[in-house]
Amino acid sequence: MNALITYFQNISSLHRALILAGGITLFWLLESGIPLFRFGYNKWKHAGVNFFFTATTIAVNFVFAILIVLSSDWVVQNNFGILQWISLPVWLEMILGLLLLDLIGAYIIHLLEHKIKWLWKFHMVHHADIYVDTTTANRHHPGESVFRAVFTIAAVWLSGAPIWLVMMYQSVSVVLSQFNHANIHMPMWLDNMLRVVFVTPNMHRIHHHYMRPQTDSNYSNIFSFWDRLFGTYNNTPMKDIRYGLDVLEGRNNNIGSMLKVPFDKNIQTDY
Repeated sequence: MNALITYFQNISSLHRALILAGGITLFWLLESGIPLFRFGYNKWKHAGVNFFFTATTIAVNFVFAILIVLSSDWVVQNNFGILQWISLPVWLEMILGLLLLDLIGAYIIHLLEHKIKWLWKFHMVHHADIYVDTTTANRHHPGESVFRAVFTIAAVWLSGAPIWLVMMYQSVSVVLSQFNHANIHMPMWLDNMLRVVFVTPNMHRIHHHYMRPQTDSNYSNIFSFWDRLFGTYNNTPMKDIRYGLDVLEGRNNNIGSMLKVPFDKNIQTDY
C-alpha cells in the first residue's frame, strides 16, 4: 500500500499521459476486435474531432492542476475535510476518498449539466457524437472542462483528499471513462457482474440515447451505484439505443460548430 501511495504522490506528467494514451489504445484495439455496433465510419476521421477536444480538456486540466494541488496541500495542512476529520486505516481512506471524489467531482456535476440549461448547452458537445466509442470519453467543450475542474477542486476541499488520492482518482477516472464509452461487446454475465460496482459500456451508452428519459439517466462515471441510490438508473435494451442529438445533426463532427454550440441561441433545447 505504501508503494502505491508513493507512486501516485509522485506520479509524473509522462506517466499520466501514458495512462491516458494506454487506455485509448487498449480499448481502440478491443473495439476493432469485438465491436458492439458496426458503425461503418472512418474511425480516424471521427477520432480526429474527439482528439481535438481531448487536447483542450488536457489544456484546461493543466491550468487547473496547480489549484488542485494547492487545494489538496491546504486541506491536509489545515486538517480540513471529511478524511481529515476522521481516522481510518489507509485502505479504507482510499475507498472512501475515491467514493467522495467520484460523487462530487463526476456524478453531481454531470447531473447538473443535464438539469441547468446553460450547463447543458456546453455538455451537448459530448452528446452530439453519433458514433460513441472510447475517443468520446474526453469529447468535452473547453467550457465544460472548466466546470468539471471546478467541481474536482470542490471535491478535494469537501473530502480532504491528500494529493496521492487525488492523482489515483484522476487516473482511475480517465481509464474508466474510456472503458464505459468503448464500443465493445461484453457478455451479459460479465456486464451484470461488473455493473454491481462499476459503470460498464452497456450501462453508460444508454445515457447517450438521443431521447429522454434515457439521456437523463446513468450519470455515474466510476461507481454505478450512485444512479441506483439517487434514482437515476435506467436499463433500456441495447437494440433500442440511438446515439446523438437531433438538434445538432449535420454539424456534430465540425469543430467550429461544436465550439459555438453553447452560444448559439438558435439551437433548441428542452430546458
